Amino acid sequence: MAPVRHLISIDDLDDADLQALVARGAEFSAGTAGRPTPLAGDVVGVYFSRTSTRTRTAFSSGALRLGAQIIAYGPDDLQLNTGETSEDTGRVMSRMLDVLVARTAGDPAEMRAWAAQDRMAVINAMSADEHPTQALTDLTTMRRHFGQVEGLRVLYVGEGNNTASALSLALTRFPGVEFELRTPPGYGLTPSYRERAAEQAARYGAVFRERHDMGELPADLDVVYTTRWQTTGTSKPDPDWRTVFAPFQVTEALWETNPKAVFMHDLPAHRGDEVTAEVLDGPASIAFAQAENKMHSAMAVLDWCRA
Repeated sequence: MAPVRHLISIDDLDDADLQALVARGAEFSAGTAGRPTPLAGDVVGVYFSRTSTRTRTAFSSGALRLGAQIIAYGPDDLQLNTGETSEDTGRVMSRMLDVLVARTAGDPAEMRAWAAQDRMAVINAMSADEHPTQALTDLTTMRRHFGQVEGLRVLYVGEGNNTASALSLALTRFPGVEFELRTPPGYGLTPSYRERAAEQAARYGAVFRERHDMGELPADLDVVYTTRWQTTGTSKPDPDWRTVFAPFQVTEALWETNPKAVFMHDLPAHRGDEVTAEVLDGPASIAFAQAENKMHSAMAVLDWCRA
């Protein structure tokens, strides 16, 4: 078997891998992938130190469907809580697990420490700075709906959080894509992600923009995307942050100039905050198909890590 492959960041994927993962996720979603069991005999650890409904269920269900057995760990189950180093934890788990899917509260350094071995694949199921498997889910959903990712016009509205960071790294590698973010003042992408996305867009023939207001919105969009205002496991230092975010709510008014656009949301959603119920539950919404695609995309990632 080839050496294991880790997915800590979208940056870990070369162009061929990114394209292949999106295509494979779409095949699982369309039901054209057959019923392979490439993980038969494997054991997948699922460790979440923060709450999760979709991602944890997606990877657990996906691993089982691919033939693996799973071991689930909660936030208080590992000796990390008693002072064991991340490096030692990774070395031990790699001798018992084939894959570790993990969600943490911190930066990806801990996951990089777990990945400092060549026996167990490590998959980032969300860290503070990036949510790479969400971006793969989103691109899988776009490919399923539109038949391709290239050339799509995508508007992201809301906080420049870990989902936005991963999307910025993924979408800007597809030629012809126009990806525009409208983020509240003080809540945009971090400079590192903004700079990398802009550089990639120039290199791949995409367009990348970020503004901090809701004026002069683009028309003829293919996708309008938002996330909840309170990212999992975080809080905002400004007690008046809702006033800053209020103009960035996604409402039906956006469809006056974008009648063919679909609405996407990584969920969970708070109706009346980042999006109105009329949009989330309306005919343009594909948010719940997007949620289902988390499992299909997870299966593609698990298969890729162990290929």
